[in-house]
Amino acid sequence: MKPIKLAHSPITYFISRTGQAEWILFIHAAFVNHNMFKTQFEYFENTYNILAIDIIGHGQSTDTQKGDTIDQMTNWVFDILKAENIDKIHIVGVSLGAVLAQDFANHHPNKVSSLACFGGYDINHFNPKMKNENSAKQKRMILKALFSVKWFAEANKKISAYTSQAQNEFYAMNIRFPKKSFLFLATLNNMVNKYQTGQRNYPLLIGCGKFDIPMELEAVKAWKDSEPDCIVVLFENAGHCVNMDVPQEFNKTMEKFWRGAGQFPNHTLSSH
Repeated sequence: MKPIKLAHSPITYFISRTGQAEWILFIHAAFVNHNMFKTQFEYFENTYNILAIDIIGHGQSTDTQKGDTIDQMTNWVFDILKAENIDKIHIVGVSLGAVLAQDFANHHPNKVSSLACFGGYDINHFNPKMKNENSAKQKRMILKALFSVKWFAEANKKISAYTSQAQNEFYAMNIRFPKKSFLFLATLNNMVNKYQTGQRNYPLLIGCGKFDIPMELEAVKAWKDSEPDCIVVLFENAGHCVNMDVPQEFNKTMEKFWRGAGQFPNHTLSSH
C-alpha cells in the first residue's frame, strides 16, 4: 500500500482497493504504526477495501504543524473518507486506536458500519479511579522513554504483546517512535467522558487477550455491563495487541463479525 497524504493534514494513510467491497479502517496502538496490522492486510486485501492510517506522531505522520494534536484525529480521518469517497466503514482499533475509533464514532455515527475495539476502554464512561491509574501508568512509561527509548521499548513490548514473535515485531516498531511525539498524546483526555453513549445504529465488538493486564480485563467487563448488547471476545494465548499475538484467530473473529454486521442487531458471535 502506497502512502497518501492530504493537503493541510499531518496524517499519512494507506489504501488497498478491491472493487465494490465494503471498507475497513484499521487504527493502530500507541508507539507503533499501521504495520502492526500487516497480517490483517494480507488476509483481507482480496475481500475488503482497506484503509490504514499512521496516528499523528507515529510512523509516517510526523510532518506536523504547530497546534496539531491527537484530539484532531477524527477531523483528519473524516477528511480522508471524504477524499476517498468512502460513505461508511467498519472500524477496528487496538489500544490507543480503540480510543480514536470511539471518538470518530461519537462524532460521525452514520459513517460507521461496525465498531471493534480491542485492548481499550469505554471512553464515554471511563471510571475516574481507573482513569487515574491509567494516567499514572502512562507517566511512568514516558519517564522510561525520556531516559532511554531502548529501555522503554523493551519494557513496553512485554506489556503490549504476549507471544515472543509479536513482542519482537512490536519492539522493532516501538524503537523508532520519536520522543518528541509524546507531546501529541497530551490532549488524549479531551476525548474521554465528553459524550453520552446513545443507541448505536451499528454493531459493537469489544475484547482483549486473556493475558492482558488485569485493569484491561476489568475495563472490558465494565464496558459490557454498560452496553449489554455488545459482543465480547477474550482471546486465548494473547495479551494486549491481540491481532499480533493470535492473528489467525483474530482474522476469523473479525470475518464472522463483519458478515453478521449486515443483519445487525440479530447477528451473533461465539467467544473464544
